Amino acid sequence: MSADEELGYVYLPFSTPTNDWYGGHRPGDNLFAESLVCVDLETGQRVWHFQMVHHGVWDYDNPTGPNLLDITVDGRRVKAVAQVTKQGFVYTFDRVTGEPIWPIEERQVATDTDLEGELLARTQPFPTRPAAFDYQGTSVADLVDFTPEIRQMAVEAVAGFRLGPLYTPLSLRGTIFRPSAGGGASWGGAAVDPETGMLYVPSRNTHSVMRFREPEPEDEATLRYLLSRGGATFLEGGNARRGPRMPEGLPLWKPPYSRMTAIDMNAGEHLWMIPHGDAPQEQQDAIRNHPLLQGVANVMANRGRQGQSAMVATSTLLFASGQTADGTWSLFAIDKETGERVGTVDIPGSTRYGMSSWMHEGKQYIIIQLNDGLAAMALP
Repeated sequence: MSADEELGYVYLPFSTPTNDWYGGHRPGDNLFAESLVCVDLETGQRVWHFQMVHHGVWDYDNPTGPNLLDITVDGRRVKAVAQVTKQGFVYTFDRVTGEPIWPIEERQVATDTDLEGELLARTQPFPTRPAAFDYQGTSVADLVDFTPEIRQMAVEAVAGFRLGPLYTPLSLRGTIFRPSAGGGASWGGAAVDPETGMLYVPSRNTHSVMRFREPEPEDEATLRYLLSRGGATFLEGGNARRGPRMPEGLPLWKPPYSRMTAIDMNAGEHLWMIPHGDAPQEQQDAIRNHPLLQGVANVMANRGRQGQSAMVATSTLLFASGQTADGTWSLFAIDKETGERVGTVDIPGSTRYGMSSWMHEGKQYIIIQLNDGLAAMALP
């Protein structure tokens, strides 16, 4: 959560209701699930709210606290709040009134599902600005195309699964959807430069496939629980595989697989977008030496690394966590105006939850939340 001490408001990013993959037992839009809710700290009363996903079944909960920033939009100074999402969107509001800074359109989405009892929302809210910061949806055009032969392998890998744009319904045969439940923005959140109104977002290009099955006899307690809430059971149908699989370690989608996007929130426009992190050396070698890729130029260029990241902006640099080619967890120092990496410092463990910057007795510190503890690093 995030708080504005002057206004006395706290901003709560709500998650998907249980079960977050099937909603036949919870008809309707399911307020206040997958919403940003502003609450008065003194009274506990709701001031305003906005729901980002209606009747969510893709595990697209808001994964992180929103960013508070003051921006100038069309010559007007605005106290704004920006929520980054797993879908790859930034939803931006006046943090006093809850009014969208730029229009958010309710657009029709597919609702045809073969899951018994499921009734999906006919529309979902799409921000008109900024543009999405990562890939959304799946299609044959998104599949890797290093060579015609490898493209055909990718086409065969997704055969039998359902593909489609963002919010394509889940299905018995298995819907491949992007970003995945762990893709787009994640727990590490985004970073803000308060002096410029820039928002920096790390994201991942990953997919998910959700399969449904009839409960086994030992699942009787689970079955009783679902049925008591109007749930349903499903037989796996139409596809014997649990997910698409490429042979010999080849990727399924076009790169990059992890990226960082700088967004000028005064205009709602992307300033730059770069791959983030270094692909593992063993993967680089395996792909570079693959017999089907001999003579193919720049196969490994600008791939990024599929991993979680956290970041913080200082007055001079952007710091983001990630892994180098040898697997070392590091802080990457990045030029805020260009995205160029200008330095790397090792950190004592993996991180994906977040980091913050503090001044103490005239010295600046970066506090990193590791998977198994905290690390404090001091700037000179």
